[in-house]
Amino acid sequence: MTISPPSDSSPPSVGFNQLHPLVKRWIWDQRWSELRDIQEQAIAPILSGTTDLIITAATAGGKTEAAFLPIFSKLKSQEQPKPESEWESEWEQARSPHPTSGVQTLYLSPLKALINDQYQRLSDLGERLEIPVHPWHGDVDSSRKQRVLQTPAGILLITPESLEAMFVRRGHELTQIFSGLQYVVIDELHSFIGSERGQQLRSLLHRLELILDRRIPRIGLSATLGEMDLAKDYLRMGEGDRVHLIQSSETGQEIKLQVRGYRKITPIFWGDDAEPEQQEEHSNDEIDIAKHLFKVLRGGKNLIFINRRQEVERYADLLNRFCQDHHVPSEFMPHHGSLAKDLREDAEAALKDNSRPANVICTSTLELGIDIGSVNSIAQVGTPYSVASIRQRLGRSGRRPGDPAILRVYITEPDITPFTPAEKTLFPSLMQAIATLNLLLQGWYEPPLVSRLHLSTLVQQLLSLIAQQGGISPQQSYQILCNGVFTAISPKLYQDFLRCLGQQDLIVQSQEGLLLLGLKGERLVNHYSFYTAFKTPEEFRLTHAGKTLGTLPIDYPLIEGMYLIFGGKRWQILSIDRDHRVIDVTQSTAGRVPYFGGEPGLVHDRIRQEMQHLYTLEDPPIFLDATAIDLFQEAQRNFQSLQLDQRSLIPQGSDTVLFPWAGSLVLNTLMVLLLSHELEVELGAIALTIRNTTPKELRHHIKRWLKSSPPDAIDLATAVRNKITEKHDPFLDDSLLARSYATSHLDVVATWEALRVVGE
Repeated sequence: MTISPPSDSSPPSVGFNQLHPLVKRWIWDQRWSELRDIQEQAIAPILSGTTDLIITAATAGGKTEAAFLPIFSKLKSQEQPKPESEWESEWEQARSPHPTSGVQTLYLSPLKALINDQYQRLSDLGERLEIPVHPWHGDVDSSRKQRVLQTPAGILLITPESLEAMFVRRGHELTQIFSGLQYVVIDELHSFIGSERGQQLRSLLHRLELILDRRIPRIGLSATLGEMDLAKDYLRMGEGDRVHLIQSSETGQEIKLQVRGYRKITPIFWGDDAEPEQQEEHSNDEIDIAKHLFKVLRGGKNLIFINRRQEVERYADLLNRFCQDHHVPSEFMPHHGSLAKDLREDAEAALKDNSRPANVICTSTLELGIDIGSVNSIAQVGTPYSVASIRQRLGRSGRRPGDPAILRVYITEPDITPFTPAEKTLFPSLMQAIATLNLLLQGWYEPPLVSRLHLSTLVQQLLSLIAQQGGISPQQSYQILCNGVFTAISPKLYQDFLRCLGQQDLIVQSQEGLLLLGLKGERLVNHYSFYTAFKTPEEFRLTHAGKTLGTLPIDYPLIEGMYLIFGGKRWQILSIDRDHRVIDVTQSTAGRVPYFGGEPGLVHDRIRQEMQHLYTLEDPPIFLDATAIDLFQEAQRNFQSLQLDQRSLIPQGSDTVLFPWAGSLVLNTLMVLLLSHELEVELGAIALTIRNTTPKELRHHIKRWLKSSPPDAIDLATAVRNKITEKHDPFLDDSLLARSYATSHLDVVATWEALRVVGE
C-alpha cells in the first residue's frame, strides 16, 4: 500500500490510484508513506456517491482524511474529467476549475472549536483544488456568511444549531443553498446518538432531504461506538443494515495505567494567618493529589480531566500556587464551558506550542476531536462515569509512533468510622474506576439510549418546520416529523401533543386548517436561544477591565466584595449589574471556588455488574498503587462482612439498604417504585436506603409486587413530581411529561429482573 511519487516505479495503492491527481499530489507533499487502512477502504464507497457509511478509528486515526480525500476528489473530478495520462500531464491538465452551484458537502460538528480546527485542516487542500471551505457558527463574521449565501459552493462546516437557524430564517432559500449537495459528514457521531441534540440533527437532515427531494449519502466519523447496529440505524433510520461500516484494523497501542488511591481526612486551611474569608479549605487528599500532579506533569504537555467545573477551578488554583511557591512559571490552565472563548483558545494554543510546557485541567470540553497535538499523558481526577468517555480521553495520549498511551486515575475514599454508612464502606468510587478500566481493556463501550420519545425536541422541530414553511397542515407535519424521525409518536399521541401546544399558545390553527405560530411561539422562535435543543442555564457575565472572563450560573449566590476563583486566578467582586447580568471583578489574593452546577451522565448496568465481580476477586488488579490496593482489599473485606455475596438487603439501624448492582436507570426506577408505595427512600451511588423498614418487610413487599405484572412505565412516571428535565418540557402537560419521562428515566423490564434476584 505504498504511495509513491511519479519517478518511483513501485505501484501505488489501489485506493490512492482512484483519487484525483491534485489530491494525490497533496498527499505526496505531506510525505505520507502510505494510506491508513480506513483511508484505503473509504475511497471506493465514498467515490461511488451512493453509500452511507461509518468510519471508526482511534483518536488521531485519520478519520477526517478518510472522508475528505475522496470527497475532494469527487468534487474536483466533476469540474473536469480525470485525465488518463501520466502524473505530470495530469498535474497540468487538472488545474482549470469549473464553477458549481450550491454547497456540495455539509460537515456537521458538535463543537464550534472543532469546526475551527477542521477548517484549518481542510482549507489547505481546498485552496489547492480551488474548492472553497466555509466555517459557519455563531462566532463567524456575518460578512463571511453572507458571501456563502450569495455564492454557495464547496464545503460548509456547521453546527446543528446554525443549521437550525438556516431552516428558521432562510427556509425559502435552502433549495438554492444546498442544490449541489452530495455528501453529509457527521463528526463525533457517538456524541449525538440518543441525545436531544442528536434527534434535532437527524430531523434536520431528514427535512433537508425532503426539501431537495433526494437522498444524500451520510458519512459518520467516530472514535468510540458501543453498538454498531444502533449507530448505523442512527445514521440512516430504519435502514441501518444498508450502512457500510469501516473499522480500523490497526493494532492497538500500548496502554499504561495507574490508579492512585487517597484517603480523605479532615479539611485543612492553606494559610494559618489568612483571614477567614480569604481561607480556602482543602482536604489532605486534594493537596496530595495536586502535589503528585505537579511532580509528574510539570514541564510536559498533559491533560487533567475532572468531572465538574468547580473542581477544575480548584485544582488549577492549587497547582498554580505550587508554581508560585516553587518560583517557576505557571503552566497549569483551566478549560471548561463557562470560560470565555479567548481563555479556552489560549489553553489550546499552549498545548499546540512545542516551545513551552502546558498542562490543561479540563472537563469534557477537550474530550472530543479538537486537534491539540499529542500530549504526554492523561490524568483523571475522580471517578470516570463511562467507558466511552475514558476511551476518548485516553486517545489524546500516545499519538506519536511508538509512544504508549498513559492514564493516571486519582481516586479518594473516606476513612471508615463506626458511623460510616454501609454503602460508603465499599468504596464505590474506587471500584467504579477499576470496573470502567477493566471494561475499557476488554473493548466494551456503552450502547446509546435510543428508546426516548424526545418530545422536547419535537416541540422545537414542529415550531421550526412551521417557521420554515410559513404554515403547514397537521397531517403533513406528522408525515415529515413522525414518519421520518420521531417514529415512536403515534397519530393519537401527536394529536394530544398538538392540542397541548395550542393550549400553550405556541401554535394556532387557521380557518384553512394550517398550523401557524401562536404569539408565544413567535416569541420563542425569534429568540436566539431557540436554535439549541438542549437547556442552557441563565448566567452572569464575568468581566475584568472590560474583558469577558466567562460566565457564572445566575442562581449562584453573589454579593459585592465576595471572593472568587475563576479561570485559574483569584478575584474580588467589585460590582454586580443584575439588570444586564454583568459582574465586574478585580484581581485578589483570596478566592473561593464557585458552584457551576451540572452532573455527570448515566452509569450503565454493565459497570455495576463488573463492580460486583471485583469484590470477589482473589487478587487486586496490577494497575493499582499501594494505597489503592489497601482500599481495594478493605472494600472486599467490608463486602464479605456485610455478606453481600449472599444477599442484596442489609439492615442499617432501623433502615434497610438495597444493593441491586444495576445502573442509573434501574436505581431511579426502583426509587420511583418504592416512593409510589409510600416508602421513604434515599438514593445513593450504588444502593438505595429505605427508611424505617426492615429487610424482612422490604422482601415481603418485593415478593408481593413480583406476583403481579410489572407496572406500566407511564403510570409509574405519573407519580414523579418533577418530570421537567429537557429544554421544552415546560410546554408539555403532565400526561405528555409522564410519557417522556418513562422512556428516558425508567427501565421497568430491567428493574423487574433485578427485583427477582433480590426476592430469591
